[in-house]
Amino acid sequence: MSLYQEGILQAVPAHAVYLTLKLKNDSSAALLQQVLRELAAHADGNTLVIGIGASLAAALGQPIEGLVEFKDVADSRVRLPATPAALWCWLRQTERGALVMQLHQLLKMLAPAFEVQQQLDAFKYKEGRDLSGYEDGTENPHGDAAIAAAFVDEETPGLAGSSFVAVQQWTHRFERFDAMSTEQQDNAVGRRRSDNEELEDAPESAHVKRTAQEDFTPEAFMLRRSMPWAAQDQAGLMFVAFAHSFYPFEVQLRRMSGAEDGIVDALFQFTQPQTGSYFWCPPMKNGKPDLSLLDIV
Repeated sequence: MSLYQEGILQAVPAHAVYLTLKLKNDSSAALLQQVLRELAAHADGNTLVIGIGASLAAALGQPIEGLVEFKDVADSRVRLPATPAALWCWLRQTERGALVMQLHQLLKMLAPAFEVQQQLDAFKYKEGRDLSGYEDGTENPHGDAAIAAAFVDEETPGLAGSSFVAVQQWTHRFERFDAMSTEQQDNAVGRRRSDNEELEDAPESAHVKRTAQEDFTPEAFMLRRSMPWAAQDQAGLMFVAFAHSFYPFEVQLRRMSGAEDGIVDALFQFTQPQTGSYFWCPPMKNGKPDLSLLDIV
């Protein structure tokens, strides 16, 4: 059986829900263990990917090495909200009705110890594009390179097969985007929307230049599994990136925010992050998430 939560490696689904939860004030360690044990029995790592927040690990008295809370970037030129949570669930389905029923059952299961912090509906747009029309995740690694980027290697005792995920909800301001010319839009991204080709003469503020994974030392590869979201009259991208540590995300965000060299990623012209949180995604054992590092067996 796989050591990984397979949903991390698979393409984004047709329908999804991103769910973050906080601890109820009266949740004892014993109750948390009981609920998490039941969650692990039902989570398959495929239609349901789970992540543990630092506050939950602390409440259980079992901190996870490398797991921290997301914090604002020092010297950032833009606002980067921090919204820590105890538990993260990524529900993945091919059919909307199945997703609704899965969510209902999951919330009922978690209700004794957790309460919803945020629930966001997401979906696949065309062949995997952001709502701006640009392809998302073009530079994702594949095959063995994806596994090396997204998961802790098997030589690391205890953490082998687990992953660290960074999650940010970005809200697009379409009125700003629509006011830009096609050339300005392409220059902001660093690719042509028409054929997804990278622009050789893109400005230094272009997103692809700000986040070129091979330009960092050490290299900052991660596996993106972002999806568009929509709620009432707002929409945007739920940015989700898995890696063997938070290093790749942190160095890329530092450069995007202008903290490194004063140049802010041009994406900030028309989209803004509303949330920011970190989670640890446990490995799989015998077909279910292995929570032994949390002293849950």
